[in-house]
Amino acid sequence: MLAACVVLLLGAVVASLCVGAQAIAPAEVWQALTGSGGGTGGEAYLIVHDVRGPRTLLGICVGAALATAGMLVQTLTRNPLAEPGILGVTAGAGFAINIGGVLGLAGGQVAQLVLASLGAVLAAVLVYAVGSDAPLRLVLTGVALSSVLAGISLGLRLMLPDVFDRYRFWSMGSLAGHEQVPLLLPAVTIVVALVCAALVARPLNALMLGDDVAQSLGGHVLRTRVIVLVLVTVLCGAATAVAGPIAFLGLMVPHLARRPAGASIPWLMAYTMVLGPVLLLASDVGARVLLPTGEVPVAVVTAFAGAPVLIWAVRRRGRVPA
Repeated sequence: MLAACVVLLLGAVVASLCVGAQAIAPAEVWQALTGSGGGTGGEAYLIVHDVRGPRTLLGICVGAALATAGMLVQTLTRNPLAEPGILGVTAGAGFAINIGGVLGLAGGQVAQLVLASLGAVLAAVLVYAVGSDAPLRLVLTGVALSSVLAGISLGLRLMLPDVFDRYRFWSMGSLAGHEQVPLLLPAVTIVVALVCAALVARPLNALMLGDDVAQSLGGHVLRTRVIVLVLVTVLCGAATAVAGPIAFLGLMVPHLARRPAGASIPWLMAYTMVLGPVLLLASDVGARVLLPTGEVPVAVVTAFAGAPVLIWAVRRRGRVPA
């Protein structure tokens, strides 16, 4: 099953490189990637290398980061409705970047990553402190905080036109327009965080059995929780800083991965890391072809797909006896 998911990811990568305003045949994409056939310098070569290649790499990193962050949040809170976008973590990261832009503190990638991570952790702590006693209250608190922060951010951008123009496309949550942005720092940050998440999978698996059982098995409950919170903050912060706020991806992917993974957290994490990029790349390809005159932000596509999943999850949880 995992091998099939990897094949599906390869198919999504090929579609992301081939589909767009100008369709490119897979053979031409292969020639552009390998430099064979004398295709270097042609139109297809420039599109693949300068536009779709970086965009696909960005989609893989952001998809894996947001999906893994959603899985970690759901596992840590034992709440299948939890997701960084719904719980206000993504909105907190975006709000911090907007505030940094207003104050002139978000000029570089390092500053944006730091601001996004700081905003994400503050939002996560606030939402968890208010609504941790009930799953639905946690979701409602996160949605309320996201709405408040989004409204304030929009007001700031409207009052400051230069800031609004700078963050207009970023605030919509899209992979487009970031092809020329240096991706080395956010990609390395996300990869390191994903490796750390894989290393914490076994302690988190023990934590799912209960705090007492985890301690009896030699686990460190508090340390595991802190590490998971830091990883969620870094993953959401890095993904939001480079691609803008994209919600619902961290909700959908763990639900899709939970059936083949069973009760194993390491297997669930492996499926999540593969299926996250698949879903985001598929959404991005759909965003390119939905309108004949332009592109739809990928966050709009994930919202249309994720809202029914949230409703299904709420209704399904309501049918489960307490």
